[in-house]
Amino acid sequence: MQVHTGFNARSADAMSFSADTLYKLSDIELVAAYADARRQFVEKKFARDTQRARLAWIRAKMFVGGSGGVTERNMAIDVSEEIARKGQELREMTRDLDLLKVEVDIIAVVIRMRGAAAPAGVQSEDAAESDHEREGA
Repeated sequence: MQVHTGFNARSADAMSFSADTLYKLSDIELVAAYADARRQFVEKKFARDTQRARLAWIRAKMFVGGSGGVTERNMAIDVSEEIARKGQELREMTRDLDLLKVEVDIIAVVIRMRGAAAPAGVQSEDAAESDHEREGA
């Protein structure tokens, strides 16, 4: 039996499988698809969080290296093209991460619909992610 791992070559704009296709996969293929989607989610989340930290570091360096009062320094940072570009990249990474998370959640729903237990760690990580997003917003 061959396990389908079609998640590697997909674009971030569309899911690899429809919900119907996922439901028709064998248990082994479904678990493999779930594991692959989770791996990709973790990799993209790490990359996004790394970029977020780099952006915060750049902002802090610009603030410390700037002249004038706090308001002038913050205004200089806010109008910086480099900061704006990196902020846009970060928003795009977050969008791609959100799309991948939806795919992971759909696979987990299909697994639960088949009567299997929910994949371990999904609920606690979701709660931690939403708490972290609220802090950053």
